[in-house]
Amino acid sequence: MNRQAQAAVLFLVGAAILKAGSSDLYLRYVKAGLRPLLLGAGVVLIVTAAATVWYELRQGRAPEKDHDDEEHGHAPEQDHDDEEHGHSHREPRISWLLVLPLLALILVAPPALGSYSAMRTGTALQAPFGYAALPAGDPIPLSLVDYAGRAAYDHGRTLGDRQVKVTGFVALDHDGTPYLVRMALNCCAADAQPVKVGLTGRIPPVLQPDSWLEVTGTYTSERTKDPVNDGVIPFIKVGEAKPVAAPRDPYDESWNN
Repeated sequence: MNRQAQAAVLFLVGAAILKAGSSDLYLRYVKAGLRPLLLGAGVVLIVTAAATVWYELRQGRAPEKDHDDEEHGHAPEQDHDDEEHGHSHREPRISWLLVLPLLALILVAPPALGSYSAMRTGTALQAPFGYAALPAGDPIPLSLVDYAGRAAYDHGRTLGDRQVKVTGFVALDHDGTPYLVRMALNCCAADAQPVKVGLTGRIPPVLQPDSWLEVTGTYTSERTKDPVNDGVIPFIKVGEAKPVAAPRDPYDESWNN
């Protein structure tokens, strides 16, 4: 890989990152708050590519200077070193691996992590620091993480018999027990972990894994342990469930805000 090829790869990777960062595609990889850093990284790569080309064009004028040195009886030092070693120096071929993330961004738009990952990873539910007062009017829209924290660690005291509305994707365990799940992020999709809520009550007769549901229901004291890490999985008593489109941001960041 010569300097021109390096510059081309840097430019293409930078352009692909800018393209992903200027659309919702970046949400498949990192949390929404990292968008400015992602765009900044794309700009840095493109500027580096331009600087590499400029440097290479500037070095291209060196032979004319070397020719003047030869007329005055001076041999170019670099040519002498290359002749002494019998070869010119090249960049390592492993640098071509830089093309792989470019191909991934251009050719593959990976889906958000779903039921397969969720059922093979233990629940990441953590005890909240506190519980905000619920607004008036039922049903109350809550994040799935918020409901799970209140149900598991507050034992439903702040929920009472209020109707809540939560959204997540469907996952089924090996016994067919249905769960509503959101993948919670710290930084990026690589560290995503599931928060699971079991479904009981008026469950739809047919549930498709990875389909998104909006569930309206009430607190129930029923709970189970996650077979992966023995974490607490609370349940919600379903009153109504309807399919919805996947949200713009499929990951939940509320647990670490």
